[in-house]
Amino acid sequence: MLMADAVGTRLPLAVWILTRTALLLCVFKVVTFPGPDVTTDVSVIYRGWYETLSTGTFPLDDVTWQYPPAAALAILSPAVVPLLGYASAFFVLAALCDAFVLALLLHAGGRPGATRRGAWMWVGGVALLGPTAYARYDLMVTAVAVAALVAGARRPRMLGVLAGLGALLKVWPVLLLLGLPRGRATRRSWAAAAVTAAGLTLLFVAAMPGALAFLTSQRDRGTEIESLGALVFHGARYIGWDGRVALNYGSVEFLGPYVPLVSTLAMVLGAGALGWLVLWRLRAREFGPSTVCDAAFAAVLLFTTTSRVISPQYMIWLVGLAAVCLTFRACRMTLPAWLVLAACAMTVLEFPVYFAHVVESDPLGVLLLAVRNGLLVAATVTACVRLWRHTVHEPGGRGSLPLRPAPDKELLSS
Repeated sequence: MLMADAVGTRLPLAVWILTRTALLLCVFKVVTFPGPDVTTDVSVIYRGWYETLSTGTFPLDDVTWQYPPAAALAILSPAVVPLLGYASAFFVLAALCDAFVLALLLHAGGRPGATRRGAWMWVGGVALLGPTAYARYDLMVTAVAVAALVAGARRPRMLGVLAGLGALLKVWPVLLLLGLPRGRATRRSWAAAAVTAAGLTLLFVAAMPGALAFLTSQRDRGTEIESLGALVFHGARYIGWDGRVALNYGSVEFLGPYVPLVSTLAMVLGAGALGWLVLWRLRAREFGPSTVCDAAFAAVLLFTTTSRVISPQYMIWLVGLAAVCLTFRACRMTLPAWLVLAACAMTVLEFPVYFAHVVESDPLGVLLLAVRNGLLVAATVTACVRLWRHTVHEPGGRGSLPLRPAPDKELLSS
């Protein structure tokens, strides 16, 4: 048993070391990865924000700054490694966050009633995304979210604190609170999240001008060319659509006739996703130990797939949440998790490897994008159906196995 446990830990760790060495060689440009240089976001954009934030203000005149105030902490974080240049320090910190997530998943997967499939999901998913994973701060946000879910099995308040912090890093971690069972533990988690988010927001508002500018910074965005809605314009270009592709708000977007309509429809879909989640929350009766993770995974899938922007780094969120779901032996989300893994493989092909083909809307680019987005749609529908089926249609049924043998009463009162 001990030998099997050691092998179960050492093998994913060995594969992690090999794959992450390859990623570091790419971001440090020892090895050239196909496609455009994905590290310029760090060396140019993040570095520019760093210099502005270091003066005590948010980038008020930069339309590419679209993030909640605690994102400043991620952008300023390379300052803790002063001996390295900004970009090098950022990549090292990204690798450390990556290792932290792996350690959490190996620990969670080693508990009774759990598996280490989640660790393998993380090792494989991040590797498939290529150097983009280390060249965006989304990996740091995902580390906070994974820590919240792993800790939340026993410490509801800690889940709330970390979810509140995560929400101020990039909004979506607030969805971690959606699947908590009704009762005192949920009230504690939600209260902790609210106090954390409110306290940090007030601190940033008092200390730095422009902390809340992100709330209106994306009003005039178009439709990003990798989103689900963008497939309409990729096809329309073949029949003479009079629009263009341009760098807008920090991403490559379609601009022109009917783009505002498609963008509005995407926001309507997002509102519909929110409505479905509210309905699910009201109707759900069976909250097993894995429901928190399952609901968070389904919710983030919904908002990612319906968004007018699907950047490659968004896949990191889904990989992290899927990985936590897979640590449960009775995981309900196995199929959507593997669909997300397949979508990661397609994502690295459409960006950065063949991104020029996507920009030109040629057959290869459109095919890659259609397959990737189709996989996301399939994962979203499957995850939502399974969440509904096992929490609404099976009242009183048996839930997923906990990460450790413990009655629900203990989990709710911890």
